[in-house]
Amino acid sequence: MTRLGYALSSEEHAPVDLVRNAVQAEAVGFSFALISDHFHPWIDRQGQSPFVWSVLGAIAQATSRLEIGTGVTCPTVRTHPAIIAQAAATTTALMPGRFFLGVGTGENLNEHILGDPWPEWEVRAEMLEEAVEIIRELWRGEVTSYRGDYYTVQNARLYTLPEEPPPIHVAAGGPRMAEVAARIGDGLIGTGPERDLLDAFDAGGGAGPRYGQITLCWAKSEADARRTALEWWPNAAIRGEASQELPSPAHFGQLAEMVTEDSIAESVLCGSDAEPLLERIRTYTDAGYDHIYLHQVGPDQAGFFDFVQREVLSEFEAAIAGDEAPGSRLRSK
Repeated sequence: MTRLGYALSSEEHAPVDLVRNAVQAEAVGFSFALISDHFHPWIDRQGQSPFVWSVLGAIAQATSRLEIGTGVTCPTVRTHPAIIAQAAATTTALMPGRFFLGVGTGENLNEHILGDPWPEWEVRAEMLEEAVEIIRELWRGEVTSYRGDYYTVQNARLYTLPEEPPPIHVAAGGPRMAEVAARIGDGLIGTGPERDLLDAFDAGGGAGPRYGQITLCWAKSEADARRTALEWWPNAAIRGEASQELPSPAHFGQLAEMVTEDSIAESVLCGSDAEPLLERIRTYTDAGYDHIYLHQVGPDQAGFFDFVQREVLSEFEAAIAGDEAPGSRLRSK
């Protein structure tokens, strides 16, 4: 069954607002959410970047049904995997059965802050694989020592553990990373409806849920939405490896000066109409995603929640219940 979720954007919202948004997402009818784990926002204008584990603790107490995961944590450079193992175990103990650990190879933007070198992708993938192995070992609750190529753990034991460890879902931006995700993860996190990504995950023996993110900007008019998207999320139009390699919000800001409303509208769905969103959801379900989550750009989360509740969720749920493609009911009107 396909499920619809919500993206908690730590780069754009203060901690108290993230908690409020999570509560509202649950009330509206979203079944899950992913929360970003950043040390820096992408650009200075976004203006926020709280410590994700503190926010998750608050969300655990403020919600009762919403499933939530990190989207995503990098457990390799900025934070040692043993610390991530403890943080994720504690978070799961606070909301049993409602948390998953989403992990990825990270971005230089967040991981350079302690002065560590930023490795090439192949090394980062090896580091992630070793980190996941350490995390799973520590979740067994036994005294653990580990000496690998990248990490050392000495006589460590986690005492606060949930009854069941959380699943680990792995972010992938291309087929090579999807193969790694299939090997080490319990599910896949992607950003676009690329069939080759899921094909590589399947070919590698991958199993579990497949999460895909849609970035949009709902506003009362398309013009307002385009202006808001350009102001708050111009990084969506920055292509290639820049998102992994640039070290500071100032660098992203310099590139953002070259982004136009037309180019941002190619990456961010802008407007007030539900039909294009339902059509976009359909491209994800057609590609094989079964968990699709929506990132509303900008400060107007209340308007977005009202829009989703009025015009999106009922159509989405009806299409799923009737085994139709989301958007087909709208096209028949």
